[in-house]
Amino acid sequence: MPVIQGKQIGNIGFGLMGLTWRPSKLSDDEIFAVIKAALDAGCNYFNGGEFYGPPDHNSLTVLKRYYDKYPEDVDRILLNVKGCMLPGLVGCASSPEGVRDSIENSVRMIGGKGRIDQFEAARKDPNVDIEVTMKAMAEHVEAGDIRGIALSEVSAKTIRKAAKVAKITAVEVELSIWNTDPLENGVLEACAELDIPVIAYSPLGKGFLTGQVKSFDDIPEGDFRKVLPRFQPGNFETNLRLVRKVEELAARKGCTPAQFAINWILAISRRPGMPTIVPIPGASSPERVRENAVEMELTEEDMAEVEKIQKDFAPVGDRYHKHGMELLDN
Repeated sequence: MPVIQGKQIGNIGFGLMGLTWRPSKLSDDEIFAVIKAALDAGCNYFNGGEFYGPPDHNSLTVLKRYYDKYPEDVDRILLNVKGCMLPGLVGCASSPEGVRDSIENSVRMIGGKGRIDQFEAARKDPNVDIEVTMKAMAEHVEAGDIRGIALSEVSAKTIRKAAKVAKITAVEVELSIWNTDPLENGVLEACAELDIPVIAYSPLGKGFLTGQVKSFDDIPEGDFRKVLPRFQPGNFETNLRLVRKVEELAARKGCTPAQFAINWILAISRRPGMPTIVPIPGASSPERVRENAVEMELTEEDMAEVEKIQKDFAPVGDRYHKHGMELLDN
């Protein structure tokens, strides 16, 4: 099992976004049961966001209430938090002032019992050199506000620049059977070179690879996926062909499509020349957490079959809408 910042973590982590950034609100009791299930399953590398929900019900404020009830669990969790986004997610705020405001707000929201092990700007600010952002964050590490610095959705070039200024504890990227960009754009190579762990968000293709979403109409109103190009009618039906193939591979392995997709990432991580990669599937029920935590071996034959279906049934549509794509550091 990986050790990051001196803490042993599970091979599979847990994404907090879906617990609070959702059309229908979950109660604290429901959320606490999911968090407990994740910890009991060994999925103790948590990933949250300052803006994952309203100020009174986001990753940090919910964790504050959880820690008030279960203070003994603080030491069980390695927490990565993303921030530095303008209200409404209209842009980035990674100047020294933006970094200060975001970190101070995050520290306030998580409360005195909590701690932030890794802090990252959700996107690279196009108006601020990454070196400036890293130096600002390093000051907050020295001050004890945060314990480490991470990066999110950045290019290999940016990773190398940032690593010259500060110690980078993690790089977060979208990686899944239906998004293999980090395998092709040099990001995983740079992380392996610099011995930086990788957090793989959306390992289930924002839920698409589970096979649970069978049509555009299955996506609830208010769900952010309603505006994503890959989920739009036309694209949706084309992309569903890839899901059906994953379902076939999973059935042959005797597992669920979600388990197959998560373990595909673990198999990538075990390949020579790869960094440690920790997938962080989200879940809104203890049952789903336990399903996602199951580990298994995928053979080279399994991996070759995935590669073939990726070529034959390549996803169509961008990962994000136009504004979201413009925020990526390519």
